Amino acid sequence: MTNPAALETTVLQTTVLETAAPKTVRALIAPDKFKGSLTAAEVAGALAAGLRSAELSAGAGTVYCELLPLADGGDGSVDAAVASGFTRHSVTVAGPTGRPVRADIAFDGVTAVVEVANTCGLALLRDGQLEPLDASSRGFGEAVAFALSLKPAKVVLALGGSSSTDGGMGMLAAMGYRFQDADGAQLSGSGRDLARIRSVRRPPFPGLAGVELVVASDVHNPLTGPGGAPAVFGPQKGAGPRQIAVLDAGLENLIAAMENAGMTDARALAGHEGAGSAGGLGFACLLLGATQVSGADYFLDLLDFDTRKDGCDVIITGEGSIDEQTLAGKLPAAVARRSGTRPVIAVAGRSLLPRERWSEMAVARVYALAEYTDRDSARDPALSAALLREIGQDIAAGFQ
Repeated sequence: MTNPAALETTVLQTTVLETAAPKTVRALIAPDKFKGSLTAAEVAGALAAGLRSAELSAGAGTVYCELLPLADGGDGSVDAAVASGFTRHSVTVAGPTGRPVRADIAFDGVTAVVEVANTCGLALLRDGQLEPLDASSRGFGEAVAFALSLKPAKVVLALGGSSSTDGGMGMLAAMGYRFQDADGAQLSGSGRDLARIRSVRRPPFPGLAGVELVVASDVHNPLTGPGGAPAVFGPQKGAGPRQIAVLDAGLENLIAAMENAGMTDARALAGHEGAGSAGGLGFACLLLGATQVSGADYFLDLLDFDTRKDGCDVIITGEGSIDEQTLAGKLPAAVARRSGTRPVIAVAGRSLLPRERWSEMAVARVYALAEYTDRDSARDPALSAALLREIGQDIAAGFQ
């Protein structure tokens, strides 16, 4: 396949290198993960290897790379925090179907980051078998409880990548809430259990006292209804029309049970933007008093993007697919928006945006792995890394 190498280099040449004198180009490499293929840190490392191996101009200049792996509240949020200096802590929790899994949180002494993806995410389902009714958010609640035991001032709840649609029932059960059925038996929490709830007891949870809870998510759906969690996100978790109806009715029962237990704002919170994120975990987090923020912008702030960008000449960002959703505010678009006058280059596994639309994302150039190979790099991490190194070399060639 023809290598597309060095299109659109004029903008980069005139913006990054304003004189012909030898100089070092400082590049901030700030990508998201390539989902299913490479972590954000692996993407950044491969690009940096390619950039560092290329000379700018017959040995007259070099590229200095600063790596800032990013996340937007989905899987990889803990890894991104750790890469920026947080400490990793591990805990064993109940996976989405109850099988124990090892989960990591990140903690810097003040802020803890806990993510859904590594506690009850889709990727943790055995053999990829989707469980739309039986998956639970309990493991996420166990990880939150563990994070609270470290005495943080703030806990960031990264809600992307969930496998469950239980309205956060499993999470709340892990944090001491008691859900009982008509016979008084205690329910552990799952989409199937929602319809069985007849009473809820809300015990005090002392670990939450004085702790700020922040939901990092860019999902704006309510809990139930045509735009709610089951209808919009249920199909990607394996739910067919009948199961979607069961889950939606179950969530309505959860709301009513919470109101009967004295949480008079439950109905209003269920209609709040973001209550439907992560199968309704957003709703449960709101019940706990969490505030919701943009996942992309929050992690850019948490990882000190604005300060790091100030010392750089060019910024390289990216994700697995650049498309209409990217324009709607996903991480590469947030990076470009916050980069000011610095040129921004985007790298992706595939790009569905034609060149004439690159300006809508405020980027000078988009490189896609799919332009470099006829093979499916999304299923081949080694190939993805090799292509990213090649793209890094081509980006450096554009600095000459």
